Amino acid sequence: MEFLFDTATPLGWFIVKTLVILAFVVVLLVSLAFILLADRKIWAAVQMRRGPNVVGAFGLLQSFADFLKFVFKEAVIPAGVDKPIYALAPVLTLVMAFITWSVIPVAPGWVIADLNLGILYVLAISSLGVYGIILGGWASNSKYAFLGSLRSTAQMISYEISIGLVLITVLLLSGSLNISTIVEAQSGGFWNWNGIALSPLTFVMFPMMVIFFISALAETNRPPFDLPEAESELVAGYQVEYSSTFYLLFMIGEYLNIVLMCAMISLLFLGGWHAPFDFAPFTWIPPVLWLAIKICFIFFLFSMVKAIVPRYRYDQLMRLGWKIFLPLTLLAVILVAAWVTFIAGGA
Repeated sequence: MEFLFDTATPLGWFIVKTLVILAFVVVLLVSLAFILLADRKIWAAVQMRRGPNVVGAFGLLQSFADFLKFVFKEAVIPAGVDKPIYALAPVLTLVMAFITWSVIPVAPGWVIADLNLGILYVLAISSLGVYGIILGGWASNSKYAFLGSLRSTAQMISYEISIGLVLITVLLLSGSLNISTIVEAQSGGFWNWNGIALSPLTFVMFPMMVIFFISALAETNRPPFDLPEAESELVAGYQVEYSSTFYLLFMIGEYLNIVLMCAMISLLFLGGWHAPFDFAPFTWIPPVLWLAIKICFIFFLFSMVKAIVPRYRYDQLMRLGWKIFLPLTLLAVILVAAWVTFIAGGA
């Protein structure tokens, strides 16, 4: 039986990689269930409500109950839809969200594919995720769904530009497109983290971290930028004609992207799996747990923004992306490039 797990052979390599991917997917989905519950609990606490508290102890099984409800509900497909594309759209959204995680390291050596061009891979695959939304809105044969998908496409493309320029500043500092290498460059303590490093460059990189955070809200259609799902205007937007499992796939894909953005902020700006202090007892905590703590903290900020910030108008959303974030990120790229070339390089 040992030859089945010998990574030196093609069959062994395939079996081991398949088991690793399955384990990663299971852990990610289970974590997603509790993250979704936390989102609802935080929102309820801000509004002084109890939130889900019936299914399981303290409502811990509520997400699993919702999952079973969606799976067993009848899928109502409206007349006039383009059925093959209608069914393909949520699957495409889910698949694109999952395969993006294949290059995300959660600890030293704990990554499915440690690509040297990991950042470019993330940008490429996350950009393809917009096709699921635009196809879902178009195939639904509904003006409201189509308008929601167009809004989402324009919004995601606009803020991907800001995200890309912010990533360039991080790449200039680390000198690598490999995510693991970027994290290792931030070892040694919180004063070496890109987002809060104790250097004059922090006056550039901390605002870049904030811009990345805000752009991530827009990229994942989170409030206050949930214009594609504005209930008062578009009755849930691009997914209004979806129900049952199809709707569930859209929601899982959306939350996978949200947690992905939380992980990217943690990895690129907050030291990833590194402890804030490079000595005991901080180093006793496993690296994967440090990354999980940082992801949960960023997600808590996502949830608080959702609960307390009013929705933007669409013209305000576009103005923020094109007239404020684009010039600021371009200026930051120039400043960081100058720092790396003339100051850090000269030293």
